[in-house]
Amino acid sequence: MNIDQALQEVDKLLKQVVTSDVDVLREASQHILTGGGKRYRPRLTLLAYLAAGGTDLMQAVPVAAAVELVHTATLVHDDINDHGSLRRGRPTVNAVYGRTLALLTGDFLFTKVYELMAPFKELNPEFAAATVALVEGETLQAAAAKNNTLDRETYGRIIAKKTAVLFAMAAKVGGMIAGAREADADALYNYGFNAGLAFQIVDDILDIIADSEKLGKTAGLDISQGRGLVTALAHTTNGHTTAGGAPVAVIEAEADPMDAFKQRMLSGGYIEEGRKQARDLADMAKQTLESFPASPAIAELSAFADSCVERDH
Repeated sequence: MNIDQALQEVDKLLKQVVTSDVDVLREASQHILTGGGKRYRPRLTLLAYLAAGGTDLMQAVPVAAAVELVHTATLVHDDINDHGSLRRGRPTVNAVYGRTLALLTGDFLFTKVYELMAPFKELNPEFAAATVALVEGETLQAAAAKNNTLDRETYGRIIAKKTAVLFAMAAKVGGMIAGAREADADALYNYGFNAGLAFQIVDDILDIIADSEKLGKTAGLDISQGRGLVTALAHTTNGHTTAGGAPVAVIEAEADPMDAFKQRMLSGGYIEEGRKQARDLADMAKQTLESFPASPAIAELSAFADSCVERDH
């Protein structure tokens, strides 16, 4: 079985696990799960499993599915908070079913993670820590938007908690399933953390320069919610990436914040600086793989880090 075949098994399992005798929960869950998505996070879990010496990808499929289910649940909740109407090129759950049923669908998806992870007791603390961080990151973002207090440090904390930690956990648990040594599991965590930061910086850039059709979601919502592009983000301390450098532009309330922000960012050179920071983070991610023996999985993880920076949607 190769990675693509394993991801097909992940999709099958996702559809099975969201069965419910409450029709709207089943239908709303399947609506977002069948809407596409590139499955970056479960792919990380599967690749990390192979990189750590795993040989039977089916062993990692339930955990990879749980990782994707966590991510999908956060998307449902994000779209409620952001009033998003488009996700993965189709109407969001809240656009189709309304905010109350969308909230309950997100909760349903989160609780289904427990079902998938019940047999993997040693991995549950990793999932718990990551999901706590996700909620903290979402809360930090909402508070910064409400109070207009976004600065470089807050931005770094938000993207670390909302994106980087889940990437990091996805990679670490893949290694743990394969019986990785603690040092190797930590290296995979650091790889995912840096790759996740790079991914999110580029995602914010795309939210500035891409339109909704190409991006597959409602463009500009991250900006209108007060989360802008970082101008410098790469200091390393004890193998972890932390915020650093000049402050980001703070979003002010304006009649058309997206257009106004685009003009400021495009004229100020922030996009080029952000791409450079993302490139540096991707390179740092690849450096953490140097302790592993060469293998096709390590090569794919290295290429994955590059793709976090080079993607255009």
